[in-house]
Amino acid sequence: MHKIDVENTGPHEYGVTVNQDGTTTKHHIRVPQRLLDDLAVTEDNEERLVQESFVFLLEREPATSILREFDLDVISRYFPEYGTEIRSRL
Repeated sequence: MHKIDVENTGPHEYGVTVNQDGTTTKHHIRVPQRLLDDLAVTEDNEERLVQESFVFLLEREPATSILREFDLDVISRYFPEYGTEIRSRL
């Protein structure tokens, strides 16, 4: 089981804390405007995009394997299905 807390820390930047099986990890995430445009996500839904992106990642790897700092669009380099999958979740 996991718990994901997302906190806006600045324009297009988020701090994400994941608690999974008693282990806590912290991540610094940037959301590029081009990703918002590509996914047709408004800034009002940006935090949800970050949350759902972490749900997506945790379905594929443990929190300890997730990069500590990254731009959200890097996910598709590791998981090509990310764009299609995340659109269906939003």
